[in-house]
Amino acid sequence: MIPIISKEYHIKKSQEIEKIIKNKKSVGNKYFVIYSMDNIETNHYRFSISIGKKYGIAVKRNLMKRRIREIIKNNMKLIKNKDYVIVVKPTSKDLNFIDIEKNIIYLLKKEESK
Repeated sequence: MIPIISKEYHIKKSQEIEKIIKNKKSVGNKYFVIYSMDNIETNHYRFSISIGKKYGIAVKRNLMKRRIREIIKNNMKLIKNKDYVIVVKPTSKDLNFIDIEKNIIYLLKKEESK
């Protein structure tokens, strides 16, 4: 059974998101950028997904968020105890679920090797 990601795994406060981005530890490609920062307050990872209006209408943005959450839920073993901000670029709107998953997993592994 795949666990459900509860709200304690989400970063909601804009100050926390800005702090992670200002840390400037990131990996990216032409579709996504993943910012990360060590998390000493909790014993699990936390994440936030940022997607701009240039991506498309709200229905498409929400679909992309749901897909990324599903990818994170299915690949929890790859994720360290860090805070992550995943920025979705408008170029990613043509990707299917498998391509999104490959890109996110590749970037998480690349971030881990830093």
